[in-house]
Amino acid sequence: MSVQPGTASAPPARDPATGRHSADDPRAILARPLASASLLDAVRDLRRDVHATEFPLALEGKPAAEASRARLVDQLDEHLVPRLTELSAPAVVVVAGSTGAGKSTLVNSLVGAEVSTAGVLRPTTRRPVLVHHPLDTELLSHHPVLESVEVVADEHVPRGIALLDAPDLDSVLESNRESAHRLLEAADLWLFVTTAARYGDALPWKVLQDAVERGASIAMVLNRVPSDSLPTVRGDLLGRLRSHGLEGSPLFVVPDMGPHQGLLAAAAVAPVNRWLNMLAGPDRARTVIGRTLRGSLTALRDWVEELAEAVQEQADAAAAITVAVDEALVTPARAAADAVRIGAVADGPVRARWAELSAEGGPLDGVVGSSGKVRGSARAGRARALALAPLTDDLTRSAAATLSDAGARTEVALRDALSNESAPAGGSSIAQAWRREGALTRRTTAAELAARTWTAQGPRVVRAGLAAPDDEASGRALARVQKNRAKAVKALGEEGLAAVALAAAAGVTEASTLLVTLVGPVGRRMVDELAADLTDRAEAQARLERALVGELLADPHLADDAAARLRLRLAVLKGLT
Repeated sequence: MSVQPGTASAPPARDPATGRHSADDPRAILARPLASASLLDAVRDLRRDVHATEFPLALEGKPAAEASRARLVDQLDEHLVPRLTELSAPAVVVVAGSTGAGKSTLVNSLVGAEVSTAGVLRPTTRRPVLVHHPLDTELLSHHPVLESVEVVADEHVPRGIALLDAPDLDSVLESNRESAHRLLEAADLWLFVTTAARYGDALPWKVLQDAVERGASIAMVLNRVPSDSLPTVRGDLLGRLRSHGLEGSPLFVVPDMGPHQGLLAAAAVAPVNRWLNMLAGPDRARTVIGRTLRGSLTALRDWVEELAEAVQEQADAAAAITVAVDEALVTPARAAADAVRIGAVADGPVRARWAELSAEGGPLDGVVGSSGKVRGSARAGRARALALAPLTDDLTRSAAATLSDAGARTEVALRDALSNESAPAGGSSIAQAWRREGALTRRTTAAELAARTWTAQGPRVVRAGLAAPDDEASGRALARVQKNRAKAVKALGEEGLAAVALAAAAGVTEASTLLVTLVGPVGRRMVDELAADLTDRAEAQARLERALVGELLADPHLADDAAARLRLRLAVLKGLT
């Protein structure tokens, strides 16, 4: 069966013995896994995971990593996914170049009609134009590039290719520059247009170098070349192409036509037109598509590996930050416990309230007689318990303030560990995010809850202590102890005794002495238990600040194995290509 030019779906030649594509058939490039659904699935999975990749920590390499991620997503979205989805779609030839290079005029001249606006005003190409043969419409219908271009169907364009007139790479409009670079990612082949006056500019060669790294197929048009300088310019340009790894790229020269409007003479663009018609044949078009596709997939490996390394760098930095904050926590946690032990909760309003209650004529005055006996009736006990309630309130507020202060001091210590000169890389990111997470509100709420819970423990500890046996007493002595405990409850009530015990645990020495006098040695155990509980809560308040940092470090993108998913996608890709 003969293959007719322009028939994109002609059956491939096959080896009669094996039934496979012949080794010299260009379509053999795509015959193996490239056309398989498994590769398309792998590329789609890779795209999903690359797009979801984030870099929470402000490390030195973060901007480059984010730029690499964006470019990788563009390459997957604009070229690899659509190309693997429809291998038979026309080869997209992006006509690119700097301002005034004559891209639109060249496209119009190749098509033989004004399909793209050309002129002296810059920027000329505001909206990209894609020109294709009408019979290729369906094959191009799902290509994502159609969302951002003006589509023109013209029968003068050979079947099997689509010409895309891109905006200027150095346009004064940022949107044009971004569009041009994004459209280049969609290309199966770059037709790069420059001029005799501007072929040495840095930007084109930077873009071309990126294309080489991406594995793109490239051809170049040297436009507006004066005849007397053609040998020099052409020789210099060929040297530059060789030095950039582009020695095999076609080079077309369009002579300087002088001031003119409209299309270039057909003879001037005839070599480019012949090349495009030759390229449009199904075998050659597939060869270009296959070469660019394989180049892109090969380049993809290094890009994904670099991205995985950047993710791993984030994870390593998070691990270093974890060590730093854990070490920084030790001192403020110990200081919080020490503050409770030396009586910080008792300072201020609590001591003032105790002095008022125990002063001559106060509720606690005369509870213990001069003989050391406990005095008081049940009625008096209820009155004293009510009078001691404000003491419990003062203890709650003072404990909350002390715990909150412990948290604040811990925050200062941890922030310093995250932002001082010797802080681990990325620590400042955690410090800034910490501020946004409402640490102050959480600290205050936690401190108030802990203080209320602590003072609520008072009655329970008193009841348990009063019910506990006295190991040091027996017989009559034990009976006397039990009698004294009953008198103590009668004199102050359980709530009143709890207030005294809490004050003693907070650091009011006189309260501790009174409690032991009222209930005996068990009073010391009550005080010790409540004091230990308050100390634990102070340390817990410090650990809460550390927990806030831990929540930020628990970001999945900072996990030890955060890079594993990208490396898995890379391994699958390598296995398929």
